[in-house]
Amino acid sequence: MIEIGKYNSLSIARLVPPGAILIDEEENEVLLPNKYVPENAQEEDELNVFVYTDSEDRIVATTLIPKVIRNEFACLEVKDVNNIGAFMDMGLEKDLLIPFSEQQKNMRPGQWHMVYVYLDQITKRLAGSAKIHYYIESENIELENNEEVDLIIGETTPLGTAVIINNKYQGLIYENEVFQELLKGDKMKGFVKEIREDGKIDISLRKTGMEQLEDGASKILERLKLNNGKLNIHDKSAPEEIQMILQMSKKNFKRSLGILYKKKMVKLNPDSIELLT
Repeated sequence: MIEIGKYNSLSIARLVPPGAILIDEEENEVLLPNKYVPENAQEEDELNVFVYTDSEDRIVATTLIPKVIRNEFACLEVKDVNNIGAFMDMGLEKDLLIPFSEQQKNMRPGQWHMVYVYLDQITKRLAGSAKIHYYIESENIELENNEEVDLIIGETTPLGTAVIINNKYQGLIYENEVFQELLKGDKMKGFVKEIREDGKIDISLRKTGMEQLEDGASKILERLKLNNGKLNIHDKSAPEEIQMILQMSKKNFKRSLGILYKKKMVKLNPDSIELLT
């Protein structure tokens, strides 16, 4: 069965003037337009293609890589708005429709929003919903503290930055733990800091405990080496100064500095730290 909104492994049944006719094991057909047919393609070649409906509602295949597939979350940019809804850039020739009924608030061109992509069972078209709470798993959370997870960066809130975890859960990186620029739509690794009793998940971009401290110590050493073995910060420096120079909290800085001092790798001066060679 050819699945709309997903990648399909299909074979070339025949080459025709408009492109290549691809078939699945049940011999269901879909057209791959000429501009996407690989050079020197032949009958029976296997291709991994994305299938969706074009602007004329025809089911077609493409070798373009979409920014999101069916049943997944993504943070996308609004390209246009009309009397039907908002259209978001999903990396294909056809934009993703977010009907007004699926918007949390009115969308405007240039804005970025987290959405969930689904297949409209009536029209058989891909569509999106900004009401992501309907698609978030909030019970039976199969995560453990300090587990490495995949993140999609979402909205900035008064408390911090909202993220989608493993394309399944929602979490939060608290504002006082963000020491780097986070852009909507970015994908990165993170770590589960805490799973609260109410099902809310706290996320950190660094491991907790000793592993985090080792990362912090390595960062201090790297910055010392880049700065001729000396940094004009110390354990009494302001948190803002430490964050600006090392992109870490003062608490982590002091603990990481302690590790280096115990290993006799640095010298602590009243107004600076120096690398011992």
